[in-house]
Amino acid sequence: MFAVVVTYHPDREKLLRLLDSLTPQVARVVVIDNGSSPETLNWIAGYRSTTPLELIALRENRGIAAAQNAGIAHLRSLHAEYVILFDHDSVPAPDMVRRLWEAAEAKCAEGVAVAAMGPRYLDERQDNPPPFIRVEGIRVERQSCAAPDSVVEVSYLIASGCLIPMRVLDVVGDMKEDLFIDYVDIEWGLRARQKGFRSFGVCGATMGHDLGDQPIRFLNRKIPLHSPLRHYYHFRNAIWLYGQSELPLHWKIADGWRLLLKYGFYTLFARPRQRHWWMMTKGVCHGLAGRMGKYS
Repeated sequence: MFAVVVTYHPDREKLLRLLDSLTPQVARVVVIDNGSSPETLNWIAGYRSTTPLELIALRENRGIAAAQNAGIAHLRSLHAEYVILFDHDSVPAPDMVRRLWEAAEAKCAEGVAVAAMGPRYLDERQDNPPPFIRVEGIRVERQSCAAPDSVVEVSYLIASGCLIPMRVLDVVGDMKEDLFIDYVDIEWGLRARQKGFRSFGVCGATMGHDLGDQPIRFLNRKIPLHSPLRHYYHFRNAIWLYGQSELPLHWKIADGWRLLLKYGFYTLFARPRQRHWWMMTKGVCHGLAGRMGKYS
């Protein structure tokens, strides 16, 4: 089992927690860095563990998809059977990787074409672990964990903590680099589903993960909040994906309704309002115009 960790100006304390938890669970870790400082690169290169750790520095921020693809390509050359992806701000439970692998092997033994297996993640700033998501018709259904060892089918998974068989990547293809960040994991999951592969959430596999910035409190709920730049990518990529004929119409309708609600909510409640509104609006315009890649 090999892991790819993508870093971008990481908090060293968080990254240390990730590496300390991850390295005992895998045979090799490949860190793909997206343009962090020389000091950070030296710190990563100096990390010591019994598990081999390689650092590949891209020297600039090429986006999460390009970094993941670089790591996948490197592991493909090492004939890896599975790859597990991580952001630098995730912390897997000590048995997370094993539980994902066992669930994947069990599904494969049943004859299921597995696209990916993902953990249940917990953001300590949120009230509860977010549910797994499955789109049925034009409805977004929350797949809760009925039992600690439940394995639930989902439409897609967040990339961090996601276990993917390399043979599936050979069929489905790599991550779409034009998206840069946001919707990369969703697009890949939907593409895999269109090709007959199925993704699953493993309730017994858990992971700590920071989702966005400090959430907004609203009607006794905590709503995840991202920076204006991340909102740009989120809205641009969503609008662009809605125009792609190969993606299912029912998903576009379900996701489009949620996107409209987010546009109204963040315009009213995110601070600074004007900046968030402007970046979301610009994202919509650029998505319609097909202006993809890194924001400039």
